[in-house]
Amino acid sequence: MKAHVSAILLGVRDLDRAKRFYTEGLGWKIKDDYGISVFFASDGASPVGFYGREGLADQVGTSAEGSGFSGLVLTYVVRTEARVDEIMAEAEKAGATILKPAGALPWGGYGGTFADPEGYIWSLGYSPHGTDQPYAE
Repeated sequence: MKAHVSAILLGVRDLDRAKRFYTEGLGWKIKDDYGISVFFASDGASPVGFYGREGLADQVGTSAEGSGFSGLVLTYVVRTEARVDEIMAEAEKAGATILKPAGALPWGGYGGTFADPEGYIWSLGYSPHGTDQPYAE
């Protein structure tokens, strides 16, 4: 198995709220909306989609119950500190919970984290070290 993700599918409790957060709040474009799931335009990257939490749990054979830190963090690397600040502000305005405000990181980078309305954690980051970062934009 290769170190590659074909798609990221997140189980959400409120599909309409999740769609509004990402489309109206963060400007994502919907590629496919199947009613029970939605996928966003990925610009060539691994596509991100949402599926009803109960249905997705059933599909993969597990319980939809759960709370607290899941151990999953979605990372979004950008090219400037200013872009980190812009995205953090967009996310907060759209209803995200800021978990860690943007600032200097111990290893020399710059970043912050927020949770979307469903609790999924996004880590935004910029690093001045090297030009081969896995940039999201």
